[in-house]
Amino acid sequence: MMTRLLGLLALLTVITAPAGAEGREGSAASPGDRHAVGGGHVPAHGPARVHGRPPAGAPAVGIAHPNYSDVHGHPNAPHVHGNDRWVGHDSGPMDARLHLDHPWEHGHFTGGFGRGHVFRLQGGNRERFWFGGNYFSVAPFEYEFCDNWLWDSDSIAIYEDPDHVGWYLAYNVRLGTYVHVTYLGAG
Repeated sequence: MMTRLLGLLALLTVITAPAGAEGREGSAASPGDRHAVGGGHVPAHGPARVHGRPPAGAPAVGIAHPNYSDVHGHPNAPHVHGNDRWVGHDSGPMDARLHLDHPWEHGHFTGGFGRGHVFRLQGGNRERFWFGGNYFSVAPFEYEFCDNWLWDSDSIAIYEDPDHVGWYLAYNVRLGTYVHVTYLGAG
């Protein structure tokens, strides 16, 4: 009787553990949920180029960011929906915060982009992180969007930013959020 009870308890633990492992930020991705965020979903492509003027809510230099929590339960950070819609990538190529005087100062990242190229972070922090001998730095005005990243274990995918020369987008697979990053070179 005790063996059966322990077996049942072990089975329940295995069944319910994934539900609690989704993370605190955002909603977990599930098949068919086009508004889900994170939970292992990797977008098939990066964001589309912004055409026309940026939305009225686009932040200026020194101004707080808009509310990115577009659906109840979504993170208040730039994120990607399960249908690959990039929320928050709408400031356009004239965003002064993303101007670099010396784009590609340390070369171009050549390790691969998007869904077929997911990398595990190996250490660092928002100022300098790495994987596979490649080093990156998060845009300082987006530091708050990666406070909950696990710098020694999260999986990320890198996407080219179609609007901002010299910048890439680092997408956190666990959380479904992303930040602008510059490439610091390989070492």
